[in-house]
Amino acid sequence: MSEAVLNPLQPDEEKTYIKGTAIVTVFHNEENLYNVTRIRIKETNVSMDDKEAIVTGYFPRLNEDELYTFIGNFKEHPKFGLQFQVEQFKKELPQSKQGVIQYLSSDLFNGIGKKTAENIVEALGERAIYRMLQDPAVLKKVSRLSADKAEKLIVQLREHQGLEEVMVKLTDLGFGPQLSMKIFQAYKQEALEVIQTNPYQLVEDVQGIGFNRADELGRKLGLATNHPNRLRAGILYVIEHECNQMGHVYVKAEQLYQKTGELLQKSRQEPLSEMDIIREIDALKEEKKIIIDDDKMYFPPLFYAEKGVVKAIGKLMAQTEYEEQFPESEFLLALGELEERLGVQYAPSQREGIQKALLSPMLLLTGGPGTGKTTVIKGIVELYAELHGCSLNPGDYKKDEGFPVLLVAPTGRAAKRMSEATGLPAVTIHRLLKWNGQEGFDHNEENPINGKLLIVDEVSMVDLWLAHQLFKSLPASIQVVLVGDEDQLPSVGPGQVLKDLLHSEAVPTVRLTDVYRQEEGSSIIDLAHEIKKGRLPSDLTNQQGDRSFIRCYGAQITDVVKQVCGNAVKKGYTAKDIQVLAPMYKGPAGIDKMNEVLQELFNPASQQRRELKHGDVTYRVGDKVLQLVNQPDSNVFNGDMGEIVSVFFAKENTEKQDMLVISFEGNEVTYTKQDFNQITHAYCCSIHKSQGSEFPIVVLPIVKSYYRMLRRNLLYTAVTRSKQFLILCGEEEAFQIGVNRNEDSIRQTNLQALLKEQLVDELEDPEVPFMKDANIGMENLTPYDFM
Repeated sequence: MSEAVLNPLQPDEEKTYIKGTAIVTVFHNEENLYNVTRIRIKETNVSMDDKEAIVTGYFPRLNEDELYTFIGNFKEHPKFGLQFQVEQFKKELPQSKQGVIQYLSSDLFNGIGKKTAENIVEALGERAIYRMLQDPAVLKKVSRLSADKAEKLIVQLREHQGLEEVMVKLTDLGFGPQLSMKIFQAYKQEALEVIQTNPYQLVEDVQGIGFNRADELGRKLGLATNHPNRLRAGILYVIEHECNQMGHVYVKAEQLYQKTGELLQKSRQEPLSEMDIIREIDALKEEKKIIIDDDKMYFPPLFYAEKGVVKAIGKLMAQTEYEEQFPESEFLLALGELEERLGVQYAPSQREGIQKALLSPMLLLTGGPGTGKTTVIKGIVELYAELHGCSLNPGDYKKDEGFPVLLVAPTGRAAKRMSEATGLPAVTIHRLLKWNGQEGFDHNEENPINGKLLIVDEVSMVDLWLAHQLFKSLPASIQVVLVGDEDQLPSVGPGQVLKDLLHSEAVPTVRLTDVYRQEEGSSIIDLAHEIKKGRLPSDLTNQQGDRSFIRCYGAQITDVVKQVCGNAVKKGYTAKDIQVLAPMYKGPAGIDKMNEVLQELFNPASQQRRELKHGDVTYRVGDKVLQLVNQPDSNVFNGDMGEIVSVFFAKENTEKQDMLVISFEGNEVTYTKQDFNQITHAYCCSIHKSQGSEFPIVVLPIVKSYYRMLRRNLLYTAVTRSKQFLILCGEEEAFQIGVNRNEDSIRQTNLQALLKEQLVDELEDPEVPFMKDANIGMENLTPYDFM
């Protein structure tokens, strides 16, 4: 090892560099190693009056009194002034004997005190560090230094020196500081070796590096078009993309061959044969990284999740004690008393839904807007308590007893709607199962939830992962009611659980088809049902009591939406009452631009309102914001909407960080700057994120520039978010395009077939052992465990 390798970062006259020692660490993130540190400048190649500077970037916490070289650029921060943004860094090794003694006896090296450091320098001289790294055996010359301490010292030396070497090399390969740090954290000193031998491993191990980035690196390193590592990465990438982006549970063999071939041939000239791909698919199968079932190619976790859902439903449906627990006369008497008490009269289909829910281990309740799903849920809960003689007051139960009726939904807002409709507590599925982020769920087969009746609303939003986790966490004796609208958008994640359950006919089902809110003159409901049938009403553009249409083109849409919202504000409505929905984030009519414009309408800049800038986005007190990821520790989940109630600047708190405090229905959560990517403005949000919610006023812009996203179920979902008023803006032709397109609703899943095979057929032939071939040993895994 040469001294050039030990000091890989040499200042370049053409690049700006500064050398200095750390004065104080202003901010340090232990997870991604983002740093803000004030340093004392010893040397630089630019003219500067100041002898101090703030350096920012991705590097470990700096040790005071040690000399560092930073290469990067000075940039003016709009709030914090001049800062040096670090692209590369290096710790300068001490050159004097005293400097080497001080370095080796620092906190960086456990077990090496000052006396031992002096012995090392006495034996090896001022070039001791270089000599140790070049030949660890020289430490045998140091008196009273044990072999264990010597080995540990070498490991620590290489670790500290290796980081700088790796960071410099990764920068040369085109990786920025943040990704370089992620790569180093994943592999430590082996990072360069991993990259040299198999750059495609980065796709599996480092978030933020996709196949194309790794493939470019592979090309630079000269890996052949049909190199096994490249083929494997391409195969796994295609399956992952089709499942996580397209919603499929498996990929057909023919699709996998074709899409993998297209991906791998895209940037290469050399020919690639299908046999090359087949060879690596067989190898992945042998390693159990994929499962092949006929012509279906699965990630193992998805394969076992489907089987696990079927197994759990089979156990539920095997219960028979509910079928005759109440005579029909007792049910009808209790129902009549309930109708009298609530002042309602249930329609025949609603009565059927309530009765089947109480007399079946499991029920699917489905229907469009206005068909009375919420009314039936309330009836089920009330009659369950009446017939079982249990209280619906949570305060009547001890903590360890558990409340018998569990109400859950995929999102916080949907759970809140359930709670408002029933008067009972409702939570998200994640909260019910006690999700702990990367640690997973507390509830599972060994630790099932505690309850007697479970009602799950908005099941169309539940993907296969969550359905599996929920079903396998159910106790043996629980009744389950799944409620949803199959015509809404499917889940973001893989699968189409509600649709597969309905079409399998393996579970008792009640479809509510009569529209009751039409009696109140709801043209919004009329429009939703017309869209579901694949057509638009002839009066789409006519002014209705609760619906209107404003014709405009894509270039005008943002101004029109702003004007509509402004008129609503003049009539006394607030940002909480008005929700703009759009299908795309980018572009002049996208969600990002809408939020920028609407923030200035609803919450303009003011000396009375504190604000923080994050990139191009400004957050200020009073802003309406949307949570983008699950944060179970704070009881905040993807899709929750809140309001910024406080802004704190770094100089005002002991953490020395800018902070936002956001209230989610009274639950106040603090965000530091590294968390700001978890939120976005919510004056306008995506139609997908609005699922499970209802708003007094929905403003729905639809123009032809949204063409790629326009689908029937997207428009249907958007329209059904409106409770009182719906304002449509845009081009009638764009609405027609969306209503006519429904081709993306077909997802590749096997749940329906499995349910028919394992449940329906079993009922016809009771001798068939249930799930005889199921292997659920891998059900807690995710696709990323196999990539």
